[in-house]
This record gives sequence, structure tokens and C-alpha cells, in this order.
Amino acid sequence: MQQNKIEQSSVVGAAELVPIVKGSHVYLVDGSGYIFRAFHALPPLTRPSDGLPVGAVHGFCAMLWKLLRESKASEAPTHIAVIFDAGRETFRNDIYPKYKAHRPPPPEELLPQFPLIRDAVKAFNVACIELDRYEADDLIATYAREAVNAGGDVTIVSSDKDLMQLVRPGVTMFDGMKAKRIGRDEVIEKFGVPPEKVIDVQALSGDSVDNVPGVPGIGIKTAAELISTYGDLDTLLARAGEIKQPKRREKLIEFAEQARISRQLVLLKEDVPLEIAIDALGVRDPEVDALLGFLRAMEFSTLTKRIAEGLGAEAPPPLAISVGASLKSKAQSTSDKIEALAEEEAFEGATPAAAVAAGTAIARAKAIDRSKYETITTRTRLEEWVRKAGQTGYVAFDTETTDLDATRADLVGISLAVAPGEACYVPLGHTGPSNDLFGGADNRPPQLPITEALDVLRPLLEDPSVLKIGQNIKYDALVMKRYGIDVTPFDDTMLISYALDGGRNAHGMDVLAERHLGHACMTFAQAMGQAPGAKKSEKTFAAMPLDKATEYAAEDADVTLRLWKVLKPRLAAEHVTTVYEMLERPLVPVIVAMEHAGIKVDRDILARLSSAFAQRAVRLEEEINGLVGHKFNLGSPKQLGELLFDRLKLPGGKKTKSGQWETRANLLDELAANEELDGDARRLINTMLEWRQISKLRSTYTDALPEFIDPSTGRIHTSYALASTTTGRLASSDPNLQNIPIRTKEGREIRTAFIADKGMKLVSADYSQIELRVLAHVADIPQLKKAFADGLDIHAMTASEMFGVPVKDMPGEVRRRAKAINFGIIYGISPFGLANQLSISREEASDYIKTYFQRFPGIRDYMEATKKHAHAHGHVETIFGRKIHYPEINTKNPSMRGFLERAAINAPIQGSAADIIRRAMIRMPGAIEKAKLDSARMLLQVHDELVFEVAEADAQKLIDVARRVMETAGEPAVKLSVPIHVDAKAAYNWDEAH
Repeated sequence: MQQNKIEQSSVVGAAELVPIVKGSHVYLVDGSGYIFRAFHALPPLTRPSDGLPVGAVHGFCAMLWKLLRESKASEAPTHIAVIFDAGRETFRNDIYPKYKAHRPPPPEELLPQFPLIRDAVKAFNVACIELDRYEADDLIATYAREAVNAGGDVTIVSSDKDLMQLVRPGVTMFDGMKAKRIGRDEVIEKFGVPPEKVIDVQALSGDSVDNVPGVPGIGIKTAAELISTYGDLDTLLARAGEIKQPKRREKLIEFAEQARISRQLVLLKEDVPLEIAIDALGVRDPEVDALLGFLRAMEFSTLTKRIAEGLGAEAPPPLAISVGASLKSKAQSTSDKIEALAEEEAFEGATPAAAVAAGTAIARAKAIDRSKYETITTRTRLEEWVRKAGQTGYVAFDTETTDLDATRADLVGISLAVAPGEACYVPLGHTGPSNDLFGGADNRPPQLPITEALDVLRPLLEDPSVLKIGQNIKYDALVMKRYGIDVTPFDDTMLISYALDGGRNAHGMDVLAERHLGHACMTFAQAMGQAPGAKKSEKTFAAMPLDKATEYAAEDADVTLRLWKVLKPRLAAEHVTTVYEMLERPLVPVIVAMEHAGIKVDRDILARLSSAFAQRAVRLEEEINGLVGHKFNLGSPKQLGELLFDRLKLPGGKKTKSGQWETRANLLDELAANEELDGDARRLINTMLEWRQISKLRSTYTDALPEFIDPSTGRIHTSYALASTTTGRLASSDPNLQNIPIRTKEGREIRTAFIADKGMKLVSADYSQIELRVLAHVADIPQLKKAFADGLDIHAMTASEMFGVPVKDMPGEVRRRAKAINFGIIYGISPFGLANQLSISREEASDYIKTYFQRFPGIRDYMEATKKHAHAHGHVETIFGRKIHYPEINTKNPSMRGFLERAAINAPIQGSAADIIRRAMIRMPGAIEKAKLDSARMLLQVHDELVFEVAEADAQKLIDVARRVMETAGEPAVKLSVPIHVDAKAAYNWDEAH
């Protein structure tokens, strides 16, 4: 950063000085505001040659050129500068450390564009200015003061409300996007007070975006009314006791000092020590070769031509870029399409909402006609489609296979779409039967050999300048990885939908097509020619006739592309681009690598455990039969209900409409918690529970896991669902490795079967009480924060606070109760639930919860505030900005409303913890590579735990890397106000490593 400043200073310093005199006109451009408006104005744009994100650079250049062109035609400036923020930390953080602390980091695809935008300003031969420890607004304020003092006029090119305090005679603002001048009248319309009183209004109302605290409960309208009545902030605070409204009076008295601090934060400095004198900002014509050369290097072909025409110069030829062998001589990516839109007057300065509308219109403009899809059976036609995809810059891509398990699936075909309605299917592994259109001598439909087809497709699928668009692209990427192809870069419509609508609806393609396109996709049964309601066919996709296979598969690619055009612009419009780019998309290749790696499992250990569990279950059955007095089938709901409620007359029985006793899943647990059971009944219920647990462990794990061991690798390759929970947690299936009990002896025994390969060790790295730490942070609980900072036993500390018991030599039972309450509160536990968990009365459980909230009132405040927000907005947010929707939370059904309120309270905590481990997973491969740990790879994610495999000699080094990455996973986006701690250990099996 400093080196850039020195270079820029020398360039500016070498320019001829132009003193400010009466009649001078200084344009001060808010560069940081320009960047974000440019970034969100257009759909995503990447440079064809290397896939570098350049959408913000393009938008910035177009906006700056438009400003220079139009200002020259009207009131030409004599001086101009583009001014940027130098960094997040400024002198205001010394005044108030939480200033801007809640701001999310810029989207990851924007980060590499910041230096390019500064280069763009220099290419236009305009002064580019920034200064450490100061915001751009402070530099603008200082330059404006100097210009006016010297007799000049100033136009601040920005719509930022924080700059409106600077409006005065000689200083106006200009919103380039709306072509609107902002003077004194417009400021009064915005704030209700003239510019000179804006600071006082902002000091009272605060600013949630910049985390300026203000006075709670006072908004801009009320603040303007108070300042208009009392004249200024100091007078208002001095006379606060005269205010009639009691709440307003109390708040102003209580938060007077906070208001004064807020005034310091919003007041712009007009005496910044400038490194570049205002006289050095004289307007200079661009150096044609430098400017056009920069635009050419960015590969903005259309913009380069337009600016060249404006400068009266000849546009340089576009760069010739070889992409994917010699598939094309000149890369033409999405940029040309987007640039063409950008040149249209109707699209210039388009809002995110307009981009959404445009995307939806494009997606729905052409009706889906399956008869128009093409079946590709020759190399020549496939090469033409690949060339077309390369020229377009993006392609929707889908695979058809033999298995739902991507790690075992063989390719049957691949479908592509380059535009709505333009899609094809490439059959690769169809076995017949043939249909009327196709048929070879061997009764197999004609199709390209798979190796030949993949030779043609590989350059496209790995081409960094062509975006691959998929629906649940993790599956397709895993399939292609088995064939040695890494699909990159990509977008995933399922994950885009998840980032936008998590909790609102499902994210499968059929559901999304119905919801966003009004289209019902062809089903597999329809493609196979089955009548509605007919028995499911045992035929695989490979046996589907090619005409129907083409309709079915190409439609998937067509629909995926259309969904992308509808959904992708919404990310910017709804302010969740960062969630998608920071938490969703970059996780896909990490999960692909994990699923591909799998984890080794010892069959012999599972077999021994299965045998031991079977013998134990038999003994428990005999014990149950003895207690019942006859042979009893515990697996029969009918027999269980009759025993419990007809014979034993136990409480809590309910009959179904058919007259049979209801035997819900948690019935035995509820009965076991009943204090009124006699000794024999309690022994029977507990024995039944033990039998059920052993039987479930046997059927779910020791008997089932061997079936999932891949014979070619000797490893289990679980599948992770990235968009199946509302909170951002990953889910594991086929098999589910996240539900193996860790707190029971039997569960730990099962984990001993998960082993390291020869010469390797497993490393388990587990977050310690991450959800409680997140709770302490988001609810701002001083006692919990201090306990975590001091490294105390959080459950013992809670018990001491609640029950007045010294931490030293605390009885285990007391700590256990506090632990149950700590975790129960996170999940909105009720007195009934806590009573069941601790085997105490509801009255005692209710007293515990009441005492808990008395000791930690901030938690109750957090819960009430979260419920209020959920009811008002229909969603809650994690600390990373993930929105978790509860569209039915205002239901009139009290039971459902209570359930959704508890879920909404828990979601920001559980969701934030899930986001933290996602960030850790995303950063882990890079950290491992940087540490030169070639043998290390990440194998599993189990809620708050990551499991790795590494060479024995490198185990400790990996532990150090894992801890460092996991404990700083939220930074710089979010730095928790409590320390994050990770427990990590290496061993030869999973149980020992935990």
C-alpha cells in the first residue's frame, strides 16, 4: 500500500501545479462509494484469459468515463481527484473501538479488484488519493475546505449521506447514478435539518451500518425534531430533563456521553495533513496509449472501442488468448455480453433490482421446447458446441450416471446449455434398447467413445475463462474427478438459492423450476414412458432411448442456466453476495476433495462389535421377557402399547384414531423421566431403552457400515449435503457419520473402526464450546466473556453464578445441571424439556431457568430482541450475514409460533458456529499447502470437529496448522469478543484422536 502511495505521489508531483483561484471548480470523487456502486450495478464479469473478477473495474471505468465526458460538456472541472479509504482501521477506532466493527468484509471476488481500480484511475490520468488512518470522507472534507477558502467551488461526486454535512455555499454534491444535484434543500429533505446541523442529528440517531451507537430509540425524524427545537446537541443534552416524554428524557440523560462520542465519530475532519497539495489536482487529458492499453489488458473490448472513439483514437486490437488448446483464437467471455448491455443507455447505472428483472426476463423469454434439444453423436458437432460455449463465456453443465453415489458412478452422458433453449445431450454410456431414430448393429445407439468425448470436453470444463453452471455441482465435479477432470470455475444454482432463501423453500431443481420459471420438469418415469402410478421401473438411465434421454438431460442443463439468470442477480440485490462467495461456493471443491478421499474403516473391528452387540441384545431381550413374564416383541408398536398402558397402566398413554395406543419415538424416554414409576416399571423401561440403543447401533453402524466400504479404496466416502439445513450446518449421508454417539462407550467403540492408513495418523480438531462462545459474543454477556477470556470452566462458572457454589471442589452433579442449562438455553429448552433431561420436577426446572435469566439478563434481552426481529422481518442473521428465514413465524397457531421462535433464537448461534467451521474448512487446504504438508488431507467434518489424515512425522505440525486456522476462521470478517479454542490430538484411530 505504501509503495503504491509513493509511486502515485511522484506521478502527481511531477504534474504542473494549477493554483485554486476564484472560478476554479474542484471535483472530489468518492472512490470507495463508486467501487461498490459499480460492483453491484452489473452481473458477474470475469477476464477471459484467467477468470479474474473484473466486474467492478469495468463498472468503475464506465462510470468515471461518463463523469469526465459529461462534466466536460457542461461545467468542466479545473481540478479532479478520486479519493479512497486506505483501510478499515482509522483514528475513529481509537475513540470507539467498535466503530464499523459489524461491517462484513468486502466480497472475496471484489478484493483483487481494489488495486486494479486504483490503476484504472491512474490510467485516466486522474489523481488517486488515500491516506492511512483517515477515511476518504475526511480527505474530501479537507480538500473542500481548502478549495472554498481559496475562492473555488466544489462538487463532491457521491450520494453518501455522511458527506451531506459538507454542503454549504460553494460546495454541492452530485449523484452520478441519478444525475441529481444535492444542495441545501435536498439535505433538509433528507435529514429534516440544514447541513450545519446534520452532525447533531446523526449523533443522536446513530448509524447501524457504521456501528455509531447514538441514543437508543431515537431515529432521524425524532433527532431532527429535537435539534430543531433545542438548536444543537449540547443544548439538548443540557436541557434533557425538560423533555416531557419520559422514555425519551431517560434515554437522553442515560446516553448523553454516548451521543457526544457519536458526534466525534460522524464529524468529518477538515484538517487532515494532506500529502498531495490541492494545486496538484489539475485536470489532465488521459494519455491515450496508457488508458487504452489498460483497458485492453483488462480485455474490455467494447468499452475500449467506445473510449477510443471518444478520444479520437484507433482502438488497439483485442488480445489473442489461447484457451483450451486451440479451441478459439480470441476469448470472448461473459464480458462481451455484459459490456453490450452496459453500453445501452437503459442499462447504464442499472440497479440490482433492474438486473434481477432483466435476468428473469431473459430466463423466461423463450419457452422450454424439449424437441429443440440436440443429441451429439459426432466429434465435429461436439467441438462446435464446445467452441460456442467458449465464445459465450459460460455454460450450464450436467451429468447423467449409473449411481447416486458420485464416488462410484460411471458416466452415461453429459448435457450442456449455452443459452435459454439452446441445449444438447452427449450420450456416452447408453446400452439401448435403441429407438426409431438411432440404432447400431449391436442394438446400441450410436455415441462417441467416452475417452474421445472427454478429450474434447476437458479443455472446456477446466477452462478458467468459462464459467461452468451446475445444480448441485458438487456431484458432477466428483464424477468428473474420477475421470481426471477438475471442473473450474463454477456457479451452483442450488447454493445460490440456499444463500438467498435458506429456510424459505427447498432448493432442488424441480422445486426451483416451478417457483422461478413456472415450469414442470420432465420426470424420470415420464422419460422412461411409464404411466402415472405405475410401479417404479428397474431400468437405469443407460437403458433410456436417446430421444427421451436428450429431452430429459438437456432440459436439466437448460433449466439450470435459466435459474442462474434469475437467481444470480438477486445475490447483489438482496445483499447476500458475500455469503455465497465467502461461505458457499468456495466450500464445494473442499467437500469434493474430502468425499473423494474418504476414510479407511476396519471391517474386522466392525464385525467383532456387531457380534458383541448381537449377543448383548439377546441378553437384554431375555431380561425384558423375564420382567414382562412372557415372550415379548419390543419391535411391535401394538404389543408395546398394550404392555405399557393396558397391563402396566403407565401414565401418558394416547390412542390413535384407529384405537391403537400411540407409541411415538420418544415415548420410552418420557416414561423414563417420570418420577412416579415404581422400581420394576423403571427397570423395565431402562432395559428397553438399552436394548433399543444397542439394536440401533448394530443396525445403523456395525452391520451397515461395511456395505459402504468402497472395494477399490477400502474407505467409506460419505456424502455431504451443503444446502439441507436451515442454519448452514452440513449434513452427512450414505452413511451418516455425524450421529455416531460420542458420549457412550458403544459409540466410542464404533469410532475405533475408523483408522489411519499405514504410516499415517488421524488428527481430530474440535472446537471447544463454540456455540456458547458465539452466544457470549452475540448477546454480549460480560460474565461469560470474562470466563472464556480467563480460561475458566464455563459450566462450573455458570453453576457458581446460579447456585452460589464455589467453583473449587464443585460436585459433579451441580456442574452437570449447569451444563444442561447452558446448552439447553441455546436450543430454547422448556421447563418440561429440562425436567426430562435432569430428572427433576417441572417446577424445579422452571426455577432453574428463571434463576439463569436473573443471573444473565443479557441472554433474555438477546432472545427477546431476536424474536422481535424475526417477527418483523421474517428472518434472522448469523454474524456473517447468512439469512435464515422463518416465513410462517407470525402464524396464529401458538404451538407452531413458539417452536419457530425457539428455532429463530437458536439459529444465529448455531448458524454462526456453522459458518465459522465452513470458513475454517475453506482456508484449510491453502494453509496445509503453505505449510508443505503434502501428506495431509481433510477427511471428515462432524459438526464442530474436523478429521484429517497425515504422515506420522507431520502430525504435530498439522495440529498446529489446524488450530491456527480454526481459531482465526472468522477473521477478518468477524473477530469474536471471546477467544476461540480448539482441542486437537493425533492417534491411529478416530476414538483415540478425539
